[in-house]
Amino acid sequence: MAEIFAHTTIPFTKIDLSLYKIEGYELFLKREDLIHPFVSGNKFRKLKYNLQAAKVEGKTTLLTFGGAFSNHIAAVAAAGKEFGFTTIGVVRGEELESKIAENPTLTFAQNCGMQLHFVSREAYRRKDEAQFIGNLRDKFGDFYLLPEGGTNGLAVKGCEEILGEEGLLADYICVPVGTGGTMAGLVKASKDDQKILGFSALKGSFQASEIRNYTSKTNFEITDSYCFGGYGKIDVELVRFINEFNKKTGIPLDPVYTGKMMYGIMDLLKKGYFKENSRIFAVHTGGLQGIAGMNQKLKKKNLPLID
Repeated sequence: MAEIFAHTTIPFTKIDLSLYKIEGYELFLKREDLIHPFVSGNKFRKLKYNLQAAKVEGKTTLLTFGGAFSNHIAAVAAAGKEFGFTTIGVVRGEELESKIAENPTLTFAQNCGMQLHFVSREAYRRKDEAQFIGNLRDKFGDFYLLPEGGTNGLAVKGCEEILGEEGLLADYICVPVGTGGTMAGLVKASKDDQKILGFSALKGSFQASEIRNYTSKTNFEITDSYCFGGYGKIDVELVRFINEFNKKTGIPLDPVYTGKMMYGIMDLLKKGYFKENSRIFAVHTGGLQGIAGMNQKLKKKNLPLID
């Protein structure tokens, strides 16, 4: 396990902004998606110290939570298979149990050996309650608990390592935001004169309160202006942008997180949000496994597909 977690030297790719007729800035994308084929991006960072803690505590089972196309579910399943843990995924939506074969994410998780446990949306909302967790322990026995999205203190510690020395040279650090754990790590690791800009994948900027649980720094801002209506929502314009970005740069983007962030960055560059001659550092948080599931949705709606 130590070998894979020691391999965290990830390249920065400079984006040629002239392709977008933008001048006066430098934009770099850290390819965290290249860390590992299946446990990639911020999921790798969040799991790093948690899996080490599970080993130290003598735990042999990991239990976590997620929705139908959860990157976290897929990453935990893959990590469990690779590092010898039994894995259990508590999945939101009882109706999904009969549709596993139609769902690329859940099929992948199951093929990795993850036991899927489906609960109603009402029950899922109680996932953080002690009684709910106690019932799961009664059913499955002892396990190491990983919260939805993987965010806890050890996850934030792992995400602090994303920046590295090169990242500290940036004026702005941009990151997609789900639960807020990745951004919390970046804020903690940043210098006070850097601005951390989070692009929420959901409506609202409520993740700010989660970030404040881990750091007293205030050099950050979250915008939901580019959430495209909410979590997992997408339209033709975003699909077109993702495909165009891939064609121009050779870099694939996921539609739930990084695609929305990059769309937002390009729009803000054109609007003059960033100070002139600034260096902008963006984090590719992975999640490419979700493209197959999103394309299923797009196909049903007769919309263009993600390349």
